[in-house]
Amino acid sequence: VEHGEVTFARGFGVRKLGEPDKVDADTIFPTGSTGKAFTVAALAVLVDEGKIEWDDPVIEHMPWFKMYDPWVTREITIRDLLVHRSGLGLGAGDLLFVPRASLSRRESVERLRYIKPETSFRSAYAYDNILYMAAGQLIEEVTGRTWEEFVAEEVLAPAGMVNSTTTLEDRFGNPNRAWPHARLNGAFRGVGDQEPLDERDTLGRNAAPAGGIASSANDMARWMLIQLAQGRLPDSDERLWSEEQAREMWTPVTIMPIHGYPGALAALTPNFSNYALGWNVQDYRGVKLVRHGGAVFGVQTLVALIPEKDVGLFLVINSEDGEALLGLGWELIDHYLGAPRADWPAKFVAFVKERDAAALKAFKAETADPADVGPSLPLEGYAGEYADPWYGPIGITLTDGQLVLDFRQTPRMTGKLEHWQYDTFRTRWDDQTIEPAYVTFALDAEGDVAGITMQAVSPLADFSYDYDDLHFTPVAD
Repeated sequence: VEHGEVTFARGFGVRKLGEPDKVDADTIFPTGSTGKAFTVAALAVLVDEGKIEWDDPVIEHMPWFKMYDPWVTREITIRDLLVHRSGLGLGAGDLLFVPRASLSRRESVERLRYIKPETSFRSAYAYDNILYMAAGQLIEEVTGRTWEEFVAEEVLAPAGMVNSTTTLEDRFGNPNRAWPHARLNGAFRGVGDQEPLDERDTLGRNAAPAGGIASSANDMARWMLIQLAQGRLPDSDERLWSEEQAREMWTPVTIMPIHGYPGALAALTPNFSNYALGWNVQDYRGVKLVRHGGAVFGVQTLVALIPEKDVGLFLVINSEDGEALLGLGWELIDHYLGAPRADWPAKFVAFVKERDAAALKAFKAETADPADVGPSLPLEGYAGEYADPWYGPIGITLTDGQLVLDFRQTPRMTGKLEHWQYDTFRTRWDDQTIEPAYVTFALDAEGDVAGITMQAVSPLADFSYDYDDLHFTPVAD
């Protein structure tokens, strides 16, 4: 979109490999974490209505809400829910909705009280999803309407985003929808050939406020026009939110660490990068960019706004191949800034090939020669019921001479445990789209299992598979 007008909206390719249906400008895709800005917009509507303030303590509206630290419980505000400075670690709690969920949103948010922080409150940036789930629950507590209902009725409808959805039922009810794809038949996820995924598993519905909106090119064009117009609706004097709330949305709050791109991509490294309310704010070639990426399994998304140029762009791909998305995004940004063409797509392809080759080499080295030692116990000695404080229960059974692991609160997350080395086993999930993991048993002085820890096998596993945060202990009879 440019200067208040939609100048290009189009689809390319097919909705699902092996089928002829084409993508067009009304095809809906899951938009991942670019949807966090919609949760912020819903909150902005409530601020304008005087029902909340950004710096209200969360417990003012959700008295039952608790963080691990009672002091943080008392101090954390609505703004804190949105800017990734709570002290939680990267992706903390994501296994409550990855790859799917059986818990309600409130049940998931109630688990926050058991998740130990990695840093002190408001001292460091670490991206999370679970606090956006809390923000969505807060909307329900304040309005009596679910996040899905409120966002659909008070944000999407007045914005004129006629094809966008907040529920899986509405998304699946639209025949003009894109199917997610990933590379699954190689050594680990991300290498191999593209294949369709089960579209039910892009995101657990409890996490929708963190990234559960599906939208199209035409609808996202309207969204960008509203953002660039500081909340004013296209071709109207009416507003979805006030100019004051528009300023709040884009005002940096949390300093983000800068991890520079290497080699041919080095020019993309910003001098500053911050997180505002549902948006990244950074510099690039002397101008301010307001942007956010999004990813759910099988789909990637990018929204980038250049306020100084009154330009916005949205790209989404029904694949996990981010090099196409990022390369084209930066090429378009350069175009609008009058920069020489840098062929970013080719440079991202080269970068990803080199990264994947290095990961494959490390993977082969690590998995090539496990020690021929263990297990310490007969297999029945590892069977039992175990629980982690924030995730909850798992079960390990011995069935036909084979250990079977069942993540009780994640539907269809079951699989065999094959001995690896010592007292470490490796998962062979029935659902091959789930990231494999090493499962390590710790024994006490009597030789009984005292605890279980996990680690992703793939060096490129998505951070939402936060196996490292789990510590299961035996459940007493």
